[in-house]
Amino acid sequence: FYASDPRFSIILLANNVGKRKAQIAAIRSSSGDLVLNVDSDTILAADVVTKLVVKMHDPEIGAAMGQLIASNRSETWLTRLIDMEYWLACNEERAAQARFGAVMCCCGPCAMYRRSALALLLDQYEAQFFRGKPSDFGEDRHLTILMLKAGFRTEYVPDAIAATVVPDSLGPYLRQQLRWARSTFRDTFLALRLLPELDGYLTLDVIGQNLGPLLLALSSLAALAQLVIGGSVPWWTGLTIVAMTMVRCSVAALRAREVRFLGFSLHTPINIFL
Repeated sequence: FYASDPRFSIILLANNVGKRKAQIAAIRSSSGDLVLNVDSDTILAADVVTKLVVKMHDPEIGAAMGQLIASNRSETWLTRLIDMEYWLACNEERAAQARFGAVMCCCGPCAMYRRSALALLLDQYEAQFFRGKPSDFGEDRHLTILMLKAGFRTEYVPDAIAATVVPDSLGPYLRQQLRWARSTFRDTFLALRLLPELDGYLTLDVIGQNLGPLLLALSSLAALAQLVIGGSVPWWTGLTIVAMTMVRCSVAALRAREVRFLGFSLHTPINIFL
């Protein structure tokens, strides 16, 4: 359909070389001042480009992302949970980071980049290796960290809405989460050198994101060991996790003005056990 439209230039690569290589080929063929990255399973609201462009008027901003929602939210109980997870990730985590001009990951489904900034970074971006092999995951987080290292700010635009398809069963969801977790831990080492130049809140945020899951796993294993070895029920561990979960979900429900966020507490056992 678009091949016959003169406004579009379609690039067909000879082989499937992965998202990163395809993305780089498109960027290098581009000529505009701004580059918009959109995943193939994502639908943009009509005003997304306009709202991201307004934010990018500031030359110090290298990248900006919109707010993600699940386009298939109503399909299963899991898609409903993931939609709430996306809301929290965008409107708590990214929104807080944006207060300090450093969103730590401009998400792939909807992110706008300054092409002049990309031109400085593409060689580093293309040459990333992980355990001796070319990296094939975590493109958005890595590109964002490179943007921050180069001295550009990264931003979040909450009213630029993009709807993306999310996993509707546990298998694909857990594989997605594993990729994201690997990306987070891997790129944290790259971000550590960057943190002294940023606001102290961002250091606390990055440490919390990486240590939080490890401490949660450790406390759960310790509670399980107490149950198996000592035969006593670890009430305090359970009550603490329940209390923290309900506080977080209640705050989200108040901020979003939606009771459904109380149901996000069901995500906690997935987080702990899976």
